[in-house]
Amino acid sequence: MGIANLDALDEQILKLIADNARIPFLEVARACHVSGAAIHQRIQKLTRLGVLKGSQYVLDPERIGYETCAYVGLFLKDPSDFDRVVAELWNIPEVVECHYTTGDYDMFIKIYARNNHHMLSIIHDKLQPLGLQRSETIISFHEAINRQMPIPEIKHKKGGTENMDVEVEEEE
Repeated sequence: MGIANLDALDEQILKLIADNARIPFLEVARACHVSGAAIHQRIQKLTRLGVLKGSQYVLDPERIGYETCAYVGLFLKDPSDFDRVVAELWNIPEVVECHYTTGDYDMFIKIYARNNHHMLSIIHDKLQPLGLQRSETIISFHEAINRQMPIPEIKHKKGGTENMDVEVEEEE
């Protein structure tokens, strides 16, 4: 990963689109006092640098029949199987996140299921065959906070702007 050099305009754009990913570029341009073309170029730059990783619609799991959300700590029989297990987790559509973690678990996943019976079948029929020593499941009763990560503040110099460095993925 490398570092992206972002300025006050980048910060302003990121804050606006983080609040509303569907905001028209011309509205962003008006708020930033620049042209629509300037916004388009900045969005392309932020995407190319990996600061922006696309846009997407966010589904409400409960509205489409997934009433149970759980976090599952996985203990692998052989921790060197991590890459293979991750590849197999990609084939389980109910697994929406997977993290390699410190602490007690080899990895930690987030799962959505239609109900507790469905969750049990996911764990027994789809997860256990992956080579797990054991797993620990934590059911979420209610998501109290769900937000974008904060946009770092850029300190503004008198009479100009100061840039900030943000770590980004390097292109291969």
